[in-house]
Amino acid sequence: MRKSDLPPLIRALLRPQAYSQPAERVELIQTHVSFVLLAGDYAYKIKKPVNFGFLNFSTLARRRYYCRQEVVLNSRLCSDTYLGVVPIREAGGGFAINGSGRIVEYAVWMRRLPAERMMDRLLANGEVTEGMLEALACRLEEFHAAAGTSRRIAEYGDWAIRYAWGENIRQWAPYVGQTVSPEQDAVLRAYGEAFFARRRAVLKRRVKSLRIRECHSDLRSDAVCFVDGICIFDCVEFNRRIRLVDVARDVGFLAMDLDFRGHSLLADRFAEQYLKASGDDDVREIIDFYKCYNACVRGKVDGFRLNQPEIPAGEKRRAQRAAGRYFNLACQYAASLRPAVLVITCGLPASGKSTFARKLSARTGLTVISSDIVRKRLAGIAPGEHRYEEFGAGLYASDSTERTYEAMIDEARAELLEGRSVILDAAFLRRRQRRAAMRAAKEAGAQFACLEISSDGGLARKRLERRQRHGRSPSDARWEIYAQQKRRFQKPSEIPGSRRIRLDDGMPLGRRLTSTLAALRAISPLSLDGSATRKAAGGSRGRSQRPVEP
Repeated sequence: MRKSDLPPLIRALLRPQAYSQPAERVELIQTHVSFVLLAGDYAYKIKKPVNFGFLNFSTLARRRYYCRQEVVLNSRLCSDTYLGVVPIREAGGGFAINGSGRIVEYAVWMRRLPAERMMDRLLANGEVTEGMLEALACRLEEFHAAAGTSRRIAEYGDWAIRYAWGENIRQWAPYVGQTVSPEQDAVLRAYGEAFFARRRAVLKRRVKSLRIRECHSDLRSDAVCFVDGICIFDCVEFNRRIRLVDVARDVGFLAMDLDFRGHSLLADRFAEQYLKASGDDDVREIIDFYKCYNACVRGKVDGFRLNQPEIPAGEKRRAQRAAGRYFNLACQYAASLRPAVLVITCGLPASGKSTFARKLSARTGLTVISSDIVRKRLAGIAPGEHRYEEFGAGLYASDSTERTYEAMIDEARAELLEGRSVILDAAFLRRRQRRAAMRAAKEAGAQFACLEISSDGGLARKRLERRQRHGRSPSDARWEIYAQQKRRFQKPSEIPGSRRIRLDDGMPLGRRLTSTLAALRAISPLSLDGSATRKAAGGSRGRSQRPVEP
């Protein structure tokens, strides 16, 4: 950027005379939160007066405090590099490090590291060996083993990571359409819900085993220098909540960075070496989440640069491209845990719910769970055995109906937690039944959709009479039952419009399927593709009835 666009303080510090230590020339490196001045054998890092919520350097007192924190915290892994905090003073209209006059700013004073030994440079030159990765993994494991932890700190492994994930989403939201597409935003939101639901047990196990520690939390290859052993620097100093994380985050951060730079084999090798050194096999179950999370963090941070006036236009364009690459990478990781979807049918008897559920299952691989079959299974009755009872009596008494819906929803929840998408083929006439299904989807981290199927009453009557004559359907519904259920039907107005898919049974089947698939893909972009790649055995895993004519 042009020198004239820089703050007056930084322009003054580009003069070698501003330093008490000798320097022939001064180089400037700028990030979204700091200015780093390279002068002779030393580096001086000045924090920008910014406030991103999770990071607040808005006052001089805050910047002084976080400069001191940076020195203390980074001394854990790079003790000889961080020399202290120095004041920047103004006198006679000029600025100087350790000069005279009033203090106007503070800088972290560091010994300059050799650029040719930085890991990002070594990667670019093809000079990173397996032995170096093994040494780095062992160094990180030793750091984690010695890092501070306690029962109180361990609790951050549960609520804090959930909070941080939601915070990330809120902070990248203004950049949807610039650095992250609406489709990527939807995929990542759904992935987070699925991860926290389906990995609940392992996350609790991590808390119990004290795998939540005061970590580095920003471990990238440009924060590693292979000199005099291994120097790992530039950890998160600005937010303790972000430092108190699962050790898997540090592993996932560097692995993600290696993937981003095109070194996926090295990323896998590094992770395997860490697992070998630590014996922490649970990391395998959560490392893709932390890779995804860290890629989102980097994409978000690059997005912030678009709104900073001191960043030149060319640099903003590069930041926008980098952010897009990070979000692309995050979505690749998200594909490793495809969020499931729970679809319920909603409509009166003989509206074509079961037939459509089977057809949809055949196209998508979604598992069908039928209320007719579950009801009879609970009563110890074969699916083909009929019980033509009065409305609200026997098999169809209110307590039997409640047990049926509870059993269906419990079965669906178990499937969803295993990542299998489900269609609940039932009438779902009452709001409480539909709300119970929505709760189950949320608990399982799954998406939810309601197929609201309507049908002409005359057509429904003909179907019911035909069913009764042929007796091939597990349903016991008759015309008099239809009339009773129609009076009891509560329209699904409690379900958001974006989750309601309205279908008329008079519409051609092909059109209904096409419109339903389009709506479901909008609700859960990855779920259908993921389910369809599995061999579904008819989609019902033995629970759906044979196809019958409507």
